[in-house]
Amino acid sequence: MSEQPYRIELLTNHHDRQNFHSGSEPLDRYLHRQVKQDVRRHLTACFVAVDNRSEAIAGYYTLSATSMTLAEIPEDQAKRLPSYPHVPAALLGRLAISKDHNGKGLGGALLLDALQRSLHVDMAVYAMLVEVKDSAAQTFYEHHGFIVLPSESQHRRLMLPMATARKLLLR
Repeated sequence: MSEQPYRIELLTNHHDRQNFHSGSEPLDRYLHRQVKQDVRRHLTACFVAVDNRSEAIAGYYTLSATSMTLAEIPEDQAKRLPSYPHVPAALLGRLAISKDHNGKGLGGALLLDALQRSLHVDMAVYAMLVEVKDSAAQTFYEHHGFIVLPSESQHRRLMLPMATARKLLLR
């Protein structure tokens, strides 16, 4: 059995963040300068895909708790939920792949890892939310089953119900 090319783990001090370059200056700057502060303050968790050959960070994502109002959820799904003012969700805050690892399916693997972690936490999560910055990112998430929230089409906020995620992961 061959060794997997990547392993996904929590970001620690031993990971070399400075040599990560995705081609997106805001995503690179966040990993280089800000993420450790956000992790220390318990604002987010950061997971990195490490190249098993070079030990370099090949990609990363952040995950945190959030909520959404019932009004934000598409009507066909909201009508099946209790009338609570807020519904718990997981926020996939950032997801980036190193330029050296683009096109290898790592983005999808990181997304699936985030979904699995969100499904297996000991707290309720109705959906995963993501805010995309451009149409390429939106296409990526829609390809994986995310839907644009009706009230957020201008901001490109998308969601994937965890019930849908379970079905995706069982395939």
